[in-house]
Amino acid sequence: MGRGKRKRILEDSQKRGRILGVLAIGCSLRAAARIVNCSPSTICREARLDADFAAALEKAKGDSEVNFMKRIFDASKKDQYWRAAAWALERRHPQHYAPRSPDAITVGQIARLVAKISQIIEEEIPAARFRKKVLARLDALTQEAFGSQQSAVSRQRSDE
Repeated sequence: MGRGKRKRILEDSQKRGRILGVLAIGCSLRAAARIVNCSPSTICREARLDADFAAALEKAKGDSEVNFMKRIFDASKKDQYWRAAAWALERRHPQHYAPRSPDAITVGQIARLVAKISQIIEEEIPAARFRKKVLARLDALTQEAFGSQQSAVSRQRSDE
């Protein structure tokens, strides 16, 4: 005997409304699921099955983000709330504004270190074939570390 169609938990418009309301104020999907007594995967599955519900979920998430950022922006206009502007900058552009621990090393510092190491190798290893092998390995390592950026070894060589 085959199973009949299971009733979908989130066909209930009240539950959907509660989920959207909770997300709109900035809560997580997990919190929204707890409110209506289901799992986050149930909400995701329902969104896959219903494009309108999926769009409403995204709108609710976006609305909360915009509301929070607007409040931070409005607060940052007042001199006494300059920390709101600093907070926003730290999170929007962490590479420039986020606090770093004293022992943190930047990509630029690593690139300069690798360039110096390659310079030392160039100066200290007299046999070109050994020097080239070591520099090639160092170049491969920096390519792996920096991705598509030009490696420090290649950059250092092109500067000479």
